[in-house]
Amino acid sequence: MLDVARSDFRTQFVREPSAVRHHPALVLNADFRPLSYYPLSLWPWQETIKAVCLDRVTILAEYDEVVHSQRTSFKIPSVVVLKDYVQPKKRVAFTRFNLFLRDEFHCQYCGSKGDLTFDHVIPRSKGGVTSWENVVAACSPCNLKKANKSLRQSGMRLEKPARRPTAMEMHAIGRRFPPGHLHESWIDFLYWDAELEA
Repeated sequence: MLDVARSDFRTQFVREPSAVRHHPALVLNADFRPLSYYPLSLWPWQETIKAVCLDRVTILAEYDEVVHSQRTSFKIPSVVVLKDYVQPKKRVAFTRFNLFLRDEFHCQYCGSKGDLTFDHVIPRSKGGVTSWENVVAACSPCNLKKANKSLRQSGMRLEKPARRPTAMEMHAIGRRFPPGHLHESWIDFLYWDAELEA
């Protein structure tokens, strides 16, 4: 039971930007790769200090800011690496967020971005199921236009077939969507599709 709890602690990172607004730490697996690219594996500084005190991570880089306890002071870690390797998940959970990530945050009918919902390619009323192979990201206008019709009846086409993604594919897609904030101490540990300085 203890191992499960520790594993959960090590792989839980925040999706809410407000929770890591001030001094988040980039969390790397024991192989020095981020646990996740999207959302980027970040912990709030409080969780990071706790993990340091529990000897679960090694600090690789720090912010200039310092926090104080009654007995000691800590520079806030900006990059930490887990001491124990966490096996990456092979199965990608079927969630709204992961569906939008698979479809690269754009409508699979017209290619537009923003105001996304999801659409059953074969409508549920016609026996369609809610699965990776039958659900796609769609903008509201396309979703309304297709309504309860098949692709042929609606005259619409998918940009690509709906299918279950692999964890590796999701990892690669996530690398194409860097967050709005990347601290300079993280850059050496991230591999975004960005030009490197000479």
